[in-house]
Amino acid sequence: MNIRVIQEQARRAFAIAKKDIRIYYYKPPVLISGVLMPIFLYLAFLMGNKPLPVSFLIAGLLGMTLFFTATAVSPVIFPWEGQARTLERLISCPVAPESIIFGDMIASSIFGIVITTIALGIGLVMGAMAIHWALLLSAIILGALCFSAIGILMSVPPTAVPQNIMLLSTLIKFPLIFVSGIFIPIDQLPAAGRMVALISPLTYFTDIARFSYTGEGVFPVFVDIGVLLLFTIILTIAVVVLHKKTMPLRI
Repeated sequence: MNIRVIQEQARRAFAIAKKDIRIYYYKPPVLISGVLMPIFLYLAFLMGNKPLPVSFLIAGLLGMTLFFTATAVSPVIFPWEGQARTLERLISCPVAPESIIFGDMIASSIFGIVITTIALGIGLVMGAMAIHWALLLSAIILGALCFSAIGILMSVPPTAVPQNIMLLSTLIKFPLIFVSGIFIPIDQLPAAGRMVALISPLTYFTDIARFSYTGEGVFPVFVDIGVLLLFTIILTIAVVVLHKKTMPLRI
Protein backbone atom coordinates (compact mmCIF):
# COMPACT_ATOMS: atom_id res chain seq x y z
CA MET A 1 0.00 0.00 0.00
CA ASN A 2 1.60 3.26 -1.12
CA ILE A 3 1.65 6.55 0.76
CA ARG A 4 -1.17 8.10 -1.28
CA VAL A 5 -3.52 5.21 -0.52
CA ILE A 6 -2.65 5.38 3.19
CA GLN A 7 -3.36 9.12 3.21
CA GLU A 8 -6.73 8.58 1.48
CA GLN A 9 -7.74 5.86 3.93
CA ALA A 10 -6.63 8.02 6.87
CA ARG A 11 -8.87 10.86 5.66
CA ARG A 12 -11.75 8.41 5.38
CA ALA A 13 -11.08 7.13 8.89
CA PHE A 14 -11.30 10.68 10.25
CA ALA A 15 -14.49 11.25 8.24
CA ILE A 16 -15.99 8.13 9.86
CA ALA A 17 -14.87 9.39 13.29
CA LYS A 18 -16.60 12.72 12.61
CA LYS A 19 -19.75 10.86 11.59
CA ASP A 20 -19.66 8.71 14.74
CA ILE A 21 -19.29 11.73 17.02
CA ARG A 22 -22.12 13.57 15.31
CA ILE A 23 -24.54 10.63 15.28
CA TYR A 24 -23.76 8.54 18.36
CA TYR A 25 -22.04 10.62 21.01
CA TYR A 26 -24.86 13.05 21.72
CA LYS A 27 -27.34 10.36 22.73
CA PRO A 28 -28.65 10.55 26.35
CA PRO A 29 -27.66 6.91 27.14
CA VAL A 30 -24.08 7.77 26.21
CA LEU A 31 -23.98 10.73 28.58
CA ILE A 32 -25.49 8.60 31.36
CA SER A 33 -23.22 5.57 30.96
CA GLY A 34 -20.10 7.47 30.00
CA VAL A 35 -20.26 10.58 32.15
CA LEU A 36 -22.76 10.27 34.99
CA MET A 37 -22.05 6.62 35.84
CA PRO A 38 -18.43 7.11 37.00
CA ILE A 39 -19.45 10.21 38.97
CA PHE A 40 -22.25 8.39 40.80
CA LEU A 41 -20.04 5.38 41.49
CA TYR A 42 -17.33 7.57 42.92
CA LEU A 43 -19.74 9.55 45.06
CA ALA A 44 -21.08 6.27 46.46
CA PHE A 45 -17.52 5.20 47.22
CA LEU A 46 -16.77 8.46 49.03
CA MET A 47 -19.88 8.23 51.19
CA GLY A 48 -18.83 4.86 52.57
CA ASN A 49 -15.18 5.57 53.29
CA LYS A 50 -13.06 7.75 55.51
CA PRO A 51 -11.67 10.97 53.99
CA LEU A 52 -8.93 10.28 51.46
CA PRO A 53 -6.31 12.56 49.89
CA VAL A 54 -7.63 14.57 46.95
CA SER A 55 -4.79 13.33 44.74
CA PHE A 56 -5.81 9.70 45.38
CA LEU A 57 -9.44 10.48 44.58
CA ILE A 58 -8.80 12.48 41.42
CA ALA A 59 -6.41 9.88 40.00
CA GLY A 60 -9.10 7.24 40.46
CA LEU A 61 -11.77 9.51 39.00
CA LEU A 62 -9.62 10.10 35.92
CA GLY A 63 -9.24 6.35 35.45
CA MET A 64 -12.97 5.72 35.78
CA THR A 65 -13.93 8.65 33.55
CA LEU A 66 -11.54 7.74 30.75
CA PHE A 67 -12.43 4.05 30.89
CA PHE A 68 -16.19 4.61 30.90
CA THR A 69 -16.22 7.33 28.25
CA ALA A 70 -13.83 5.59 25.85
CA THR A 71 -15.93 2.41 26.08
CA ALA A 72 -19.35 4.09 26.26
CA VAL A 73 -20.27 3.78 22.58
CA SER A 74 -17.48 1.83 20.92
CA PRO A 75 -18.99 -1.59 21.81
CA VAL A 76 -22.32 -0.81 20.11
CA ILE A 77 -21.32 1.19 17.02
CA PHE A 78 -21.06 -1.94 14.87
CA PRO A 79 -24.41 -3.37 16.09
CA TRP A 80 -26.07 0.01 15.49
CA GLU A 81 -24.54 0.22 12.03
CA GLY A 82 -25.69 -3.31 11.26
CA GLN A 83 -29.20 -2.64 12.55
CA ALA A 84 -29.54 0.56 10.49
CA ARG A 85 -27.97 -1.08 7.41
CA THR A 86 -25.44 1.74 7.18
CA LEU A 87 -22.51 -0.65 7.46
CA GLU A 88 -23.42 -2.06 4.05
CA ARG A 89 -23.10 1.40 2.53
CA LEU A 90 -19.73 1.93 4.18
CA ILE A 91 -18.42 -1.39 2.93
CA SER A 92 -19.70 -0.71 -0.60
CA CYS A 93 -17.66 2.52 -0.65
CA PRO A 94 -13.92 2.57 -1.33
CA VAL A 95 -13.22 2.37 2.40
CA ALA A 96 -10.93 -0.29 3.83
CA PRO A 97 -12.19 -2.26 6.85
CA GLU A 98 -9.21 -0.88 8.78
CA SER A 99 -10.43 2.67 8.08
CA ILE A 100 -13.88 1.86 9.50
CA ILE A 101 -12.33 0.32 12.61
CA PHE A 102 -9.80 3.11 13.16
CA GLY A 103 -12.50 5.73 12.58
CA ASP A 104 -14.53 4.21 15.43
CA MET A 105 -11.42 4.10 17.63
CA ILE A 106 -10.58 7.74 16.92
CA ALA A 107 -14.12 8.87 17.78
CA SER A 108 -14.13 6.92 21.05
CA SER A 109 -10.68 8.20 21.97
CA ILE A 110 -11.57 11.84 21.30
CA PHE A 111 -14.74 11.53 23.38
CA GLY A 112 -12.78 9.96 26.24
CA ILE A 113 -10.03 12.59 26.14
CA VAL A 114 -12.47 15.53 26.07
CA ILE A 115 -14.55 14.30 29.03
CA THR A 116 -11.43 13.34 31.00
CA THR A 117 -10.12 16.86 30.48
CA ILE A 118 -13.22 18.07 32.31
CA ALA A 119 -12.37 15.72 35.18
CA LEU A 120 -8.87 17.22 35.21
CA GLY A 121 -10.46 20.64 35.62
CA ILE A 122 -12.54 19.34 38.53
CA GLY A 123 -9.33 18.14 40.13
CA LEU A 124 -7.76 21.59 39.79
CA VAL A 125 -10.80 23.19 41.41
CA MET A 126 -10.46 20.70 44.29
CA GLY A 127 -6.79 21.58 44.67
CA ALA A 128 -5.24 18.51 43.05
CA MET A 129 -2.18 19.68 41.14
CA ALA A 130 -0.26 17.10 39.13
CA ILE A 131 3.50 16.86 39.55
CA HIS A 132 4.10 15.33 36.11
CA TRP A 133 1.69 16.97 33.66
CA ALA A 134 3.38 15.74 30.48
CA LEU A 135 3.30 12.15 31.73
CA LEU A 136 -0.36 12.43 32.76
CA LEU A 137 -1.52 13.93 29.46
CA SER A 138 0.45 11.34 27.47
CA ALA A 139 -1.10 8.56 29.56
CA ILE A 140 -4.60 9.94 28.91
CA ILE A 141 -4.04 9.81 25.14
CA LEU A 142 -2.54 6.32 25.27
CA GLY A 143 -5.21 5.11 27.70
CA ALA A 144 -7.98 6.48 25.47
CA LEU A 145 -6.66 4.49 22.51
CA CYS A 146 -6.29 1.37 24.62
CA PHE A 147 -9.76 1.58 26.19
CA SER A 148 -11.45 2.37 22.88
CA ALA A 149 -9.83 -0.77 21.45
CA ILE A 150 -11.28 -2.74 24.38
CA GLY A 151 -14.71 -1.34 23.61
CA ILE A 152 -14.54 -2.19 19.92
CA LEU A 153 -13.21 -5.66 20.74
CA MET A 154 -16.41 -6.28 22.73
CA SER A 155 -18.44 -5.72 19.55
CA VAL A 156 -16.76 -8.54 17.62
CA PRO A 157 -19.79 -10.91 17.89
CA PRO A 158 -21.74 -10.23 14.65
CA THR A 159 -25.06 -9.24 16.19
CA ALA A 160 -27.33 -6.38 15.15
CA VAL A 161 -28.89 -6.18 18.63
CA PRO A 162 -27.05 -3.50 20.66
CA GLN A 163 -28.54 -4.76 23.95
CA ASN A 164 -26.64 -8.05 23.61
CA ILE A 165 -23.33 -6.24 23.34
CA MET A 166 -24.23 -3.83 26.15
CA LEU A 167 -24.80 -6.79 28.46
CA LEU A 168 -21.41 -8.25 27.52
CA SER A 169 -19.81 -4.83 27.97
CA THR A 170 -21.27 -4.44 31.46
CA LEU A 171 -20.09 -7.91 32.50
CA ILE A 172 -16.53 -7.00 31.49
CA LYS A 173 -16.27 -3.34 32.48
CA PHE A 174 -17.55 -3.41 36.05
CA PRO A 175 -15.24 -6.19 37.34
CA LEU A 176 -12.27 -4.35 35.82
CA ILE A 177 -13.26 -1.16 37.65
CA PHE A 178 -13.20 -2.89 41.04
CA VAL A 179 -9.90 -4.77 40.62
CA SER A 180 -7.82 -2.04 38.98
CA GLY A 181 -6.79 -0.09 42.07
CA ILE A 182 -9.38 2.66 41.70
CA PHE A 183 -11.34 1.99 44.87
CA ILE A 184 -8.95 -0.32 46.70
CA PRO A 185 -5.13 -0.10 46.42
CA ILE A 186 -3.74 -3.12 44.59
CA ASP A 187 -1.59 -4.19 47.53
CA GLN A 188 -4.76 -4.46 49.65
CA LEU A 189 -6.57 -6.75 47.21
CA PRO A 190 -6.74 -10.51 47.86
CA ALA A 191 -4.32 -12.69 45.88
CA ALA A 192 -6.91 -13.53 43.22
CA GLY A 193 -7.77 -9.85 42.83
CA ARG A 194 -4.10 -8.92 42.37
CA MET A 195 -3.73 -11.54 39.65
CA VAL A 196 -6.71 -10.13 37.75
CA ALA A 197 -5.43 -6.58 38.28
CA LEU A 198 -2.20 -7.45 36.48
CA ILE A 199 -4.11 -8.25 33.26
CA SER A 200 -6.23 -5.08 33.38
CA PRO A 201 -4.95 -2.11 31.33
CA LEU A 202 -6.90 0.17 33.66
CA THR A 203 -4.57 -0.86 36.50
CA TYR A 204 -1.57 0.63 34.74
CA PHE A 205 -3.33 3.83 33.71
CA THR A 206 -4.55 4.40 37.27
CA ASP A 207 -1.04 3.79 38.57
CA ILE A 208 0.38 6.36 36.14
CA ALA A 209 -2.28 8.87 37.21
CA ARG A 210 -1.46 8.35 40.90
CA PHE A 211 2.27 8.67 40.19
CA SER A 212 1.60 11.88 38.24
CA TYR A 213 -0.13 13.38 41.27
CA THR A 214 1.81 11.91 44.19
CA GLY A 215 5.15 10.77 42.76
CA GLU A 216 4.46 7.25 44.04
CA GLY A 217 3.10 4.20 42.24
CA VAL A 218 2.74 0.47 42.67
CA PHE A 219 4.90 -0.22 39.61
CA PRO A 220 7.82 1.71 38.09
CA VAL A 221 6.41 4.28 35.69
CA PHE A 222 8.28 2.81 32.70
CA VAL A 223 6.59 -0.53 33.41
CA ASP A 224 3.17 1.15 33.48
CA ILE A 225 3.80 2.91 30.17
CA GLY A 226 5.33 -0.15 28.53
CA VAL A 227 2.52 -2.48 29.56
CA LEU A 228 -0.19 0.03 28.58
CA LEU A 229 1.47 0.50 25.18
CA LEU A 230 1.76 -3.27 24.74
CA PHE A 231 -1.93 -3.71 25.58
CA THR A 232 -2.82 -1.00 23.06
CA ILE A 233 -0.86 -2.66 20.26
CA ILE A 234 -2.14 -6.19 20.98
CA LEU A 235 -5.76 -5.09 21.37
CA THR A 236 -5.66 -2.99 18.20
CA ILE A 237 -4.26 -5.89 16.18
CA ALA A 238 -6.90 -8.21 17.66
CA VAL A 239 -9.66 -5.72 16.83
CA VAL A 240 -8.58 -5.44 13.18
CA VAL A 241 -8.10 -9.17 12.65
CA LEU A 242 -11.35 -10.25 14.33
CA HIS A 243 -13.57 -7.54 12.85
CA LYS A 244 -12.29 -8.26 9.34
CA LYS A 245 -13.52 -11.82 9.88
CA THR A 246 -16.92 -10.96 11.36
CA MET A 247 -17.72 -7.83 9.29
CA PRO A 248 -19.02 -9.81 6.27
CA LEU A 249 -21.38 -11.68 8.62
CA ARG A 250 -23.13 -8.39 9.51
CA ILE A 251 -24.30 -7.76 5.95
